[in-house]
Amino acid sequence: MAVAILLSGCGKKQETVEKIRDLELTVVAEDMLPEELLKAVAEKKNLPFKFTFQDGGYLYICIGYGEQESGGYSITVEDLYLTENAVYVKTRLLGPAADVPIDGVKSYPYIVIKTEYLDYAVVFE
Repeated sequence: MAVAILLSGCGKKQETVEKIRDLELTVVAEDMLPEELLKAVAEKKNLPFKFTFQDGGYLYICIGYGEQESGGYSITVEDLYLTENAVYVKTRLLGPAADVPIDGVKSYPYIVIKTEYLDYAVVFE
């Protein structure tokens, strides 16, 4: 009985995050990035990174997956939404298709998401 009492207090309480609304987004091509942001991405691209950048009334959310052993990777945005306290973003790295030969040329997949500027913290899921 003592074990049952001890184990009942070991559960982790999960916070519920209530979505207020989805956010409109644009995936920004490298040649359309502000110069300062492009430099920051170039400096960080070898390792995984997550950071934000604000410019001209827009919020740029930058996510990189570091050095990969070949090309053919892509990144999908699974979710971008606003809650009462934060902007939440979730992306996923997709590997090369099975029929794509591994060429051994390293790549540095990253994505830059542009959305309206909101004065909230960004939570990377």
